[in-house]
Amino acid sequence: MPAMAQNQFAGGRLVIGNRRYSSWSLRGWLPVRLAGLDVEVQVIPLAGGSTPAIQAATPAGLVPYLEHRGARVWESLAIGEYCAEIAPKLWPSDRIVRAQARSVASEMHAGYRELRMAMPMNVGRTFPGLRRTEGALADIIRIEALWAECLDTHGGPFLFGADFTLADVMFAPVCARFLTWQPELSTKSRAYVDAVRTHPLVDQWYHDAAAEPQEWQLPKYEEIV
Repeated sequence: MPAMAQNQFAGGRLVIGNRRYSSWSLRGWLPVRLAGLDVEVQVIPLAGGSTPAIQAATPAGLVPYLEHRGARVWESLAIGEYCAEIAPKLWPSDRIVRAQARSVASEMHAGYRELRMAMPMNVGRTFPGLRRTEGALADIIRIEALWAECLDTHGGPFLFGADFTLADVMFAPVCARFLTWQPELSTKSRAYVDAVRTHPLVDQWYHDAAAEPQEWQLPKYEEIV
């Protein structure tokens, strides 16, 4: 391999699942791109969970997983924090606002299980009106209240103002879920979802997802009743 090609991905690699479904991979990929890390992206198709290929490629048997200049980082929030050390603008500069943003991101990382279970991410389909379980709707009420507080306080279009921060990164797959399942949302929430969807990197994710092989698609996420 020529020396130039060898150096192209000298910074390491990011292991992700297929973009159509892997919400946590999106949360790992976005900060890596926002921070400008020069890494190879390795996509391993999902099968509704971990696979032998993923287990062989990552320490925890899960995606995303980042290797960058000697660092080995797994879990999407840890990847985001690592990227913020390289690109501090990924968090708000003000200490108090940054504390709020970290709390918002952590709440998303740890919560909303009912929404996740009822409305999985599929960036290639829409299922309007389906899976509106009591638990999912309760999670959506909390998410909308949290978004409204941030947008009203910081002026939008993103949660903490003009910059797309790690708080927005964590909620990007939630926005994708809302676009797929189309629950009833406030005007303010819909505007935020649109702002996230039209961010150039999120748009690139959708474009790349559409180009993935059809054989990677899984009936459990496609044949919804």
